[in-house]
Amino acid sequence: MSEENELALGIGSTVIHPSFGKGVVVADNGASLKIYFLDIDKAKDLDKSFDKLDIVTSTTPQMAPIYLKDIEKLFVEVIFKYLEPPIQIPMGNKWLNGKLNLIPGDPSMQSKEIPIEQFFNKIIMLRDRLRVLEQNINTHPKLDHEDRIHLQQYITRIYGSLTTFNILFKEKEHQFKGAGGE
Repeated sequence: MSEENELALGIGSTVIHPSFGKGVVVADNGASLKIYFLDIDKAKDLDKSFDKLDIVTSTTPQMAPIYLKDIEKLFVEVIFKYLEPPIQIPMGNKWLNGKLNLIPGDPSMQSKEIPIEQFFNKIIMLRDRLRVLEQNINTHPKLDHEDRIHLQQYITRIYGSLTTFNILFKEKEHQFKGAGGE
């Protein structure tokens, strides 16, 4: 990169790195540039004297540098501002303030008592993570239709295995459904 290009690489400039691929300048740190590379999904600090960047578009700085941490903070704020609050899944009233007793078959071992709410919340987290996995499978660019169906069948069987815990849910609409419950 020549001195001419160094001066012209403001935030928003796009470049191509020989190893990291396409990138966007996100910060000017004085002697280095912070560049977010799309292909590796990471930001890297590169010395301004690095001369192997191909410049695709160049912008001149119009304002003070914006740092990646500021962008991340703003992104989080926007997400929380516009996302709907998570749906609270109610547990059946008869289980509220209840306890789950785990008693080992070996009488010399100690039993364990867990609040049912804590156990119920773990089940809800498991279900939410299964749903995210399901979405990732259904939108994965490298899986063909047959692979998606094959993996989806495993998830459906997992849901079926979890129907045992349906007694904890207050509302039927939140319960697990296996292959027979579709």
